[in-house]
Amino acid sequence: MATFHFDLVSPEKLAFSGEVDQVDIPGVEGDFGVLAGHAPVVAAIRPGILTVTTGGKHEKIIVLGGIAEVSEKGLTVLADVATSLAELDRAQFAATVSEMEEGLKEHEGNELDQAIARLDHFKSIQQQLNSTAMH
Repeated sequence: MATFHFDLVSPEKLAFSGEVDQVDIPGVEGDFGVLAGHAPVVAAIRPGILTVTTGGKHEKIIVLGGIAEVSEKGLTVLADVATSLAELDRAQFAATVSEMEEGLKEHEGNELDQAIARLDHFKSIQQQLNSTAMH
């Protein structure tokens, strides 16, 4: 299988850099996979789980929004936050979801709609974390 270069960058660090077989990205307009030779594209990403496939192994990384750019140089994801599942504090993540639920009372109108959408993304991540496929 042909490989391509992938960089995952967050404000804190370069979370991943190397040659990969495939990257599956949680896009705002739907999830999509990138393989070698993918057409150039820039897409917004939503909070979700990004999957990097290299040599038949899958590495799952939580991203909390950002952008993905596919070019002739490869794929670059600029993520607001990028945390490997191995590094994730699941208790802290659950606490964050609870805080977000409580915080809904403080919003109204368009802000409430945005807060609910973000909470839904976090709950989706939490559900994927708790499913048997993730263990």
